[in-house]
Formats: sequence, structure tokens, C-alpha cells
Amino acid sequence: MWTQIDTHISQVTGEKFQSQQRRSVGGGCINQGYAVSNGEITYFVKLNLASQIAMFEAEALGLKEMLATASIRVPKPICWNTADNSSYIVLEWLELGSGNSNSWEEMGRKLAAMHKASSSQGFGWKINNTIGSTPQINTWTADWTEFYIKHRLGYQFQLARRRGGNFPQQDKLLAAIPELLANHEVQPSLVHGDLWGGNAGCTASGEPVIFDPATYFADREVDIAMTELFGGFPAAFYQGYNGVFPLDSGYERRKTLYNLYHILNHFNLFGGGYDSQANRMINQILR
Repeated sequence: MWTQIDTHISQVTGEKFQSQQRRSVGGGCINQGYAVSNGEITYFVKLNLASQIAMFEAEALGLKEMLATASIRVPKPICWNTADNSSYIVLEWLELGSGNSNSWEEMGRKLAAMHKASSSQGFGWKINNTIGSTPQINTWTADWTEFYIKHRLGYQFQLARRRGGNFPQQDKLLAAIPELLANHEVQPSLVHGDLWGGNAGCTASGEPVIFDPATYFADREVDIAMTELFGGFPAAFYQGYNGVFPLDSGYERRKTLYNLYHILNHFNLFGGGYDSQANRMINQILR
């Protein structure tokens, strides 16, 4: 397998690559990650089952779409394919450091610049991808409210029912969304889609970087909401963002609605107490 990956890297880059060192590094919850080096250049390689190649292809296409905006740093995808019983994606290796308030303020500014990239096709994306390992449906839709009801919350509720989830206020919530999003003018923005603290950082030189995307065109607030879900980003991030692309009034209420998507997805992925958290959020939204 590793010989095939080395050969693929060599073909794509035009330079002979033969890995001499391979060390295991974090690859997220669902993949195995490796730092692979020939002694001079290092790549980040993620592995999964061969059946998951579409997930890596979507990740690569998402990173390319984000790179094309020339806004915020993301790792460049090098190549992806299957080898033996595994699928793989090879990415540019970025040495991460700690960053400082200036780095986080710059991250906010650069994310705001990325969010200004739009689509004339509406909300969604050119292919479906994944949020974690859950399918994420990205069928192009002209209306954001319709898209969010059908392809985000509605779809997660369907999956949750199959898993035994009980959400008594589900129908009431879905019916209330048009009113909850009324008077909120939304332009399609290119979003990261899974922007929690584990998918953002700074390089050793302090340059902000985001990775592991679940890319699509959406209300840009979905990204900002998720940055607040698991502890929040430093205050400098929000200052930087609002300095370039201020959030609309009513965001504080909408962010719980948008983060419900991720809590439902966590229930579908991990079970546990996420159904209780989702029900608390639904009750809060409907108050």
C-alpha cells in the first residue's frame, strides 16, 4: 500500500518520492493519520476503508474550492485513491503551533473573506460530502430555509429516528423554522461546514489555518455558530471577523438553531446524552 501511495505522490508532484519514515499522528475520530517523510519533505496521509474513497474525494474538492478563494490557509490536497483495502488522501503537511491573539484576529478576517465567496446556484454544493462520517446532502436549493429544513435538520431527524432518538417537539420545530429565519436575508457563502476548535489552528509561524472541511454554500452564520459550540474561539477571532463582515442582528437566536444540526449529528454518530442536549436546544429555540 505505501509503495502505491509513494508512486502516486511521485506521479502527481513530478518528483520521486520514497517514504523512509511513517509515524502515526491524529487523524480525527474516523481516520488513521500519518506523517510520511522521505527525509526532506513530509506529507500528511489519512487512511480509511477502501469504501470511503468518496469521502476523501469530497474533502479534496472542498479544500480546492477554499484554496481558490485565496483567503484563508488550508492544506493543499496532493492526491487520493485506493490501495489494497484502504482509501487514502495525501495532504500538504503543516506544522502547527500555538498562535496568539493576532493570529486569531487574522483568522477571523480571513474566514470573513472566504465567506464572501458566493454561488449563483444557491445553497448546497456540486456533490454530497460527509459531516464526520454521516452523509451530508448538498442538493442545490434556491431558498436557504427550505435547504436547512430538508437537507440539514430534517435529514438528521430521519437518521436519529432510526437510531431510536425521541424528539417530541421535532415537527413543531421544523414548522417554526420559516418564522425563525424570517427577515434574515441570506446570501450563499462558501463555508467550512465543520468549524470547531479541532479543525482550526495556527502554523508554527502563526499563520491561521483551517482543515477537515464539510464544504458547501450556506448561511455564513453556520460556521460562526459552530465556533461557539465546543468552548468557543478566542475573542480576537470574533473581533477580526466582525471587522470585515459584521454578523446580522438576530444571530444570537439563530446560532442555537444552526448548532442543533451538529448535536443531532453527534447523536447519530455517538449516541450517549446528545439526544437530551438536542431536546434542550429545541425547547430553547421554541421558547
